[in-house]
Amino acid sequence: ITCPGVLLKDKQELYLSVFVLGQYKKTQCVPAVFPLFFQEKLVFEKAFANIVDPGDLVKLLEFDTAVLELIQLVPPVGKVLATYEENTRDFLFPDPKLTHGHRGLEREILMKRSPFFT
Repeated sequence: ITCPGVLLKDKQELYLSVFVLGQYKKTQCVPAVFPLFFQEKLVFEKAFANIVDPGDLVKLLEFDTAVLELIQLVPPVGKVLATYEENTRDFLFPDPKLTHGHRGLEREILMKRSPFFT
């Protein structure tokens, strides 16, 4: 995660929380110095037992929301610095962009900063 020119006032570690397909996972904590590097994979699996038509699955994913939050471990409960929300279909299967690179391996998203992240 990049945030050019920003130094965090609080020095507690940060992590990324991810909520996708009704499942919540979080990354390991990293030092509070940009850029932040999360060197791990989060695996989400879900079986859709009653879905037969792929079009029905697309509709289901469009009504589900994927949420990512950048959280700093500031006592007592942590501070959300930035969030990203999008329907799960667009998050998992983004439209092709006019950029080069290996599709699916690298993504750029813009998180919305919270009032706590000045």
